[in-house]
Amino acid sequence: MTSLDQTVSLRRDHSLSLWVGAFLVGLHVVIALLTLVWTPYDPTAMSGGRLEPPSLAHWAGTDRLGRDFFTQIMIGSRIALIVGVGAVAIGAAIGVTLGIVAAFATKLLDDALAATLDILIAFPTLLLAMLVVAASDTASLGTAILALGIALSAIVARLTRILAKRVLLMDYITAARTSGTSWFAIVFVHVLPNIWPTLSVNFALQFGLAVIAEASLSYLGLGAPPPNASWGRLLQEAQGTVYTAPIGAIAPGIALVSLVIGVNLLADGLRDIADPTRRVSR
Repeated sequence: MTSLDQTVSLRRDHSLSLWVGAFLVGLHVVIALLTLVWTPYDPTAMSGGRLEPPSLAHWAGTDRLGRDFFTQIMIGSRIALIVGVGAVAIGAAIGVTLGIVAAFATKLLDDALAATLDILIAFPTLLLAMLVVAASDTASLGTAILALGIALSAIVARLTRILAKRVLLMDYITAARTSGTSWFAIVFVHVLPNIWPTLSVNFALQFGLAVIAEASLSYLGLGAPPPNASWGRLLQEAQGTVYTAPIGAIAPGIALVSLVIGVNLLADGLRDIADPTRRVSR
């Protein structure tokens, strides 16, 4: 195969990952937005018998309380997106700030921040989130988002620190300092624009991690409480009826996996755009 054929093949694979990821994520976004104005049934209404199989009236059957299960899955998409966006926003705000501060700090402060971040990253994200939720009085959707955002911020801060320190070594930064450019201007004019493409890819990956972590928290009873139809809580409720009504465990699992895979494929496509050398080296 010639180099031209390899380049065309790599571009095709890159485009396929990007478009498949965009389709899966877009599908969940459309469903989440649709739940704001319409759902097949009231999410809290007992619209049928207990554990009914899929039918024309109830596309995914009903749960153990007689609620429409397809409606619950749709609401779960909205909760997953809210958690993902909220956790990434909090993690980005805290992490980027700490990373920039560490990059500009003195060596002593930089080493102290770097060591602290390494210690936090050594703990699993879910464990850190559980500790934050446990420290609060009650479990709620807002608490879960805050906990996940704080847990993800250490990863973002470490990446931001590494990228920012790399940019600060460039010749144009030295020229900007020599010309009297303020540190504020250097950060917002030179540093952030150059590290943002790589950070955005990381944010996409953190989004998928946040969705999985929230489902895990809800499964353990530390996430969004009822009547919030989190996919993790739906999986927890379905474990007792997995043999009599298996769709109760299969449907939330498929929804969760499809969103995470979509986000990862989208992140992979964005990574190829942000770093063109990957398309040549892969």
